[in-house]
Amino acid sequence: MENLKCENVKKIYGKKEVLKGINLELEKGKIYGLIGRNGAGKTTLLSILSAQNPASEGNVTLDGEKVWENQKVIDHICFSREISPMSGNGQNTLRIKDYLKAASIFYPNWNKELAEELVEKFKLEKKKKVCKLSKGMLSMLTIIIALASEAEYTFLDEPVAGLDVVARDMFYKLLLREYTKSGRTFVISTHIIEEAADIFEEVIIVNQGNILLKENTQELLDRAVHVSGKAEDVTASIEGLKCCRKELIGRSMGATVMLRPGEKIKENASVSVQKLNLEKLFVALCGEEV
Repeated sequence: MENLKCENVKKIYGKKEVLKGINLELEKGKIYGLIGRNGAGKTTLLSILSAQNPASEGNVTLDGEKVWENQKVIDHICFSREISPMSGNGQNTLRIKDYLKAASIFYPNWNKELAEELVEKFKLEKKKKVCKLSKGMLSMLTIIIALASEAEYTFLDEPVAGLDVVARDMFYKLLLREYTKSGRTFVISTHIIEEAADIFEEVIIVNQGNILLKENTQELLDRAVHVSGKAEDVTASIEGLKCCRKELIGRSMGATVMLRPGEKIKENASVSVQKLNLEKLFVALCGEEV
C-alpha cells in the first residue's frame, strides 16, 4: 500500500470550522504521535482519515483511491476510538466476547489468536457486558481491537485513558512488539505526552484546526531549547532566532527557541540553556499566556 494522504481537508459543523484545510501524508511503517489541546480537531481528523466521518471539503486517499465509501480501501484502516460506557440499546449491551466477534467480521485481517492473548493479558471477563466495564477496561478493549485488527493503518484515540501505570507500560510494549513484527503504521492520539514520546518516530501537532508541525521527534527536540536568565541577557542571546514563547517574571525571562540548521544561542555566561522534552515543547507552542 502507498501512503495515506489528506488534501485540503476541512470539516465544518454549522458555523464552526473544526478543520481548516488540512494537508497531511502518513507514511507506511511509522509510529506517529498526534497531539493537541482539547477541541483542536484530533479525533475529527482521525475519523475522516478512517472514513467514519465525511469531510466537508477535500479528499483522503490511499493508493490513489478515495477512502470515503470505498470498502476495498477501508479494509486497510482501523480507527479504534474511545468507547462510551453508557448503557442502552446497541453494541454496549454486548458481552466482550460478542463485541470482539463483531469486530472480527468487520476487519478482514482479524487475528483471533492475538485477541485471545490480549484478553488474557488484560484479565478481561469475556462474559461481562461492555456497558458494565470501567474506563480502564474500556481502554483495554479498544487496544485489543486496534492490535488484533492487523489493519495496515491503525489509529488509537487516547488508548491509555484510565489505565494504571502497569497496564500503560504493557500497552506500549505490545504496541512495539506488533509494530516490529508487522511494520504497520500507527497513529496514537494522547494527552499523556511524555510517557509515550519515546515511541513516536514522528510527532504531529494539531492546533486550532491546523497542522502546526509534522516532524521527526528526535530532530524536533534536538533543535528546541529553553533560554533563561536576566531579560536583557536572554534577549541578546536569542536575537535573530525563532522564539516561540517568552515568559517574564520580574527582571527574569524564559524563552523557548526553535533553532534552524546552523543556528545556535549566542554565548553568554549569564544565561542558562536547556533542552526541552516533548511535553514542555508542546506547552510552549500551544499554551496560552497567563
